[in-house]
Amino acid sequence: MTSFDKIMVAIDFSNYTEPIFRFAADLARRLEAGLMVASIINERDLNAVSSIVSMGYEVDGNHYVEGVSQQRRAKLQELIRKVQMDPQEVEIILKVGHPVRELLRIIVEKDVDMVVMGVKGRSDLREVLVGSAAEKVFRRSPVTVVSYRDPKQAERLRKRIH
Repeated sequence: MTSFDKIMVAIDFSNYTEPIFRFAADLARRLEAGLMVASIINERDLNAVSSIVSMGYEVDGNHYVEGVSQQRRAKLQELIRKVQMDPQEVEIILKVGHPVRELLRIIVEKDVDMVVMGVKGRSDLREVLVGSAAEKVFRRSPVTVVSYRDPKQAERLRKRIH
């Protein structure tokens, strides 16, 4: 059986972030694996900020990234505290870029053994079963990908089967 020494949880700070993180933290504990959190600031968002700047508004892309990064780090520290993990034992990676490309790059560069992701992204469209980024990572990942389902999603899926 494959050993899972390093688990990466990919989060986008949607409504599902906390339960996905809790699931990944519990899985890492049970498998006695290290836990890494990866969050990608979508380059599309940064491009939107640049467009606003070009219209004459005083917004700075670097300040935007810095602000988002600080917010995400603070939220992650709170999540780590809530699941009673030692913050020194959780590696946090925040990057700017195309989410799928960056997540796949992190998987390879950090020698990740398993990825935990939610099946819904920031759009949270009910009719979409799997977010586009999650679907692409599922198809392209060189390692095992575990998809987290929150209880509401699981119930909707059960009803579709019956």
